Amino acid sequence: MIGSAAKSVQTKPVTDALDYPVPNRLRETAVGERPQERLEKHGVGALSDTELLAMLLRSGTRGQDVLTLASRLLAEAGSLAGLANWQEKDFRKLKGIGHVKALQLITVMQIALRVVTQQTVDNPLLHRAELIAGHMAPLTIGLEVEKFWVLCLNRKNRLLKRVEISSGSATAALAHPREVFRAAIREAACAVACVHNHPSGDPAPSAADVQVTRQLREAARAVDIELLDHVIVGRASADPLGRGYFSFRAVGML
Repeated sequence: MIGSAAKSVQTKPVTDALDYPVPNRLRETAVGERPQERLEKHGVGALSDTELLAMLLRSGTRGQDVLTLASRLLAEAGSLAGLANWQEKDFRKLKGIGHVKALQLITVMQIALRVVTQQTVDNPLLHRAELIAGHMAPLTIGLEVEKFWVLCLNRKNRLLKRVEISSGSATAALAHPREVFRAAIREAACAVACVHNHPSGDPAPSAADVQVTRQLREAARAVDIELLDHVIVGRASADPLGRGYFSFRAVGML
């Protein structure tokens, strides 16, 4: 009897805490309080960031419901804005997001960025570096290569047209003064502001940036069109000064 009881104890399985199933947040949420029902009842503005992402994801994976997956995405990116910088490979690092879903997510993020960009004032006043940087920042989010733009301005420093001059490698974008001022002359601009981005986020100018700025300054004098500024757009989090942009005029180089 004693031996039999001991054997029974020894063969009884031991349950580890890690073996318990992960709680299913969606299943534990009352039906009327789930994202889709809340959207239908209260409108999209009532949804949290997690719920909005859950609506896009539509489904989770085995062992991970859609709300948990959405929460993990936000935790990894830091915020919805952080997801705008993600590429397909970043989304696919999370279990439950495959090739198609990753493409859908980066498409939605790009649509959001374009909506924000297109909602800007048609002819904003761009006479200071912070205004120029703020106007261009949405266009630079998520870019992995340098791009160079010229902002053609009227005599009151309001935008006539934004022209992309070049799109380079991950470390460089070429901009010839000829292309910059050809666009300015075509738009009958009285002044121009040049802008390019640094994918690293640090807006500190390189030696090449300084050289291009000198060439632009000389060309502006030759064609009698004011070079209002050359602004490098980065990210405040990667800028030692915390501004997220660098202005050549502010440091006396124009």
